[in-house]
Amino acid sequence: MSLTSRVFGLFSTTETPAPDSPSSASYSNTSTGDHVVHATGPIRAGSDHAQKAPLDDEEEPRPLYIHAMLAGATGGSCGDMLMHSLDTVKTRQQGDPTFPPKYTSMTSSYATIYRQEGFLRGLYGGAVPAFFGSFPGTLIFFGVYEFTKRQMIDSGINPNLAYLSGGFFADLAASIVYVPSEVLKTRLQLQGRYNNPHFNSGYNYRSTRDAFRTIVRQEGYSALFYGYRATIYRDLPFSALQFAFYEQERRLAKEWVGSRDIGLGLEILTAATAGGMAGVITCPMDVVKTRIQTQQNPDSKIPASSSKPAAEHASIKESPRQHTPSQTTSSLRTHSRPISTGGASTSVAPPGAPRLDTSSFFTGLKMIYQTEGLAGWFRGVGPRGVWTSIQSGTMLVMYQYLLKKLEDYQYIGEMNPL
Repeated sequence: MSLTSRVFGLFSTTETPAPDSPSSASYSNTSTGDHVVHATGPIRAGSDHAQKAPLDDEEEPRPLYIHAMLAGATGGSCGDMLMHSLDTVKTRQQGDPTFPPKYTSMTSSYATIYRQEGFLRGLYGGAVPAFFGSFPGTLIFFGVYEFTKRQMIDSGINPNLAYLSGGFFADLAASIVYVPSEVLKTRLQLQGRYNNPHFNSGYNYRSTRDAFRTIVRQEGYSALFYGYRATIYRDLPFSALQFAFYEQERRLAKEWVGSRDIGLGLEILTAATAGGMAGVITCPMDVVKTRIQTQQNPDSKIPASSSKPAAEHASIKESPRQHTPSQTTSSLRTHSRPISTGGASTSVAPPGAPRLDTSSFFTGLKMIYQTEGLAGWFRGVGPRGVWTSIQSGTMLVMYQYLLKKLEDYQYIGEMNPL
């Protein structure tokens, strides 16, 4: 099939297999309804289902929903924890409020953070909220992804569109869980160690619990959803592109190998390239998300979307001698700061440089481009590309491996009932 015909076939419908076809009938005796045929799913080594001929999207067995959710949650959590230190480097590069930036290249930033702040408090700052958001988030993600994908393909929708839509809706469902953890994680990553003498991020939490209590007490529960729209604007297209690339690359790999088992090398290659390409493409969204989530408005009672002029911010900061009861409460917020899009000092903006004290994703995207150009949009693209590649590779390879193991255990249980 030519490339042109594949592109035109993206939105075309596909024929569903006949009810009495061998591929469907092989799993028709299961009561759960999950073991029907589909593009992704585990194949037991040495199984009679393994074929050498290329297979269509409807001809592979589907895993049980619980298997997909557990395998995805385990793989996603392992991938996130493995690459958390590199994500910290990316967060420092994107949210660095100093000018010139302290953290520039990926390797030097990694070495600097490790040397000055250590491994656990520096590179792995924010790992606790990252884990507690990653496991339930990916559990929900893979459950919704498998359900959406199967329903759309069973309705005759082209698999490529089903993969895009599945990733989109799955991430939307999981965002309720992982966005609050993302806020805690991002702030702790930007802060580093407590009372950090090497980097002044504007934050100084003693622990994850202290960060949660401080944010809720000083800024309200809504602060845990700072940058929610910016996060889903980043993650929805990322997940859609990641799984569309991944499913398509695996299909091409199967056609090239001539078997469902494409081998560990191609499993890693398809997963890593899919995540890397999606990560690079969505880097501008990630920059806006990071800066919105690490900013705090001077007055928490003012909605994040209503930004004050720069002159008002300056007048507040330049008149510390006037203290009213409300100002005294506000002065306790030791890390109250709007983010400057110019990457300069967050207390005094350079002349003519607007501040990114907005919750509007598109306004932030526009302001960063106006003040920093394309380089601002792709700040931290190096560590983000590497991080998404390795994280995606780890998650999806473990996902496929665990699915095969879970199916083996189920098969053994069916063959040897108690």
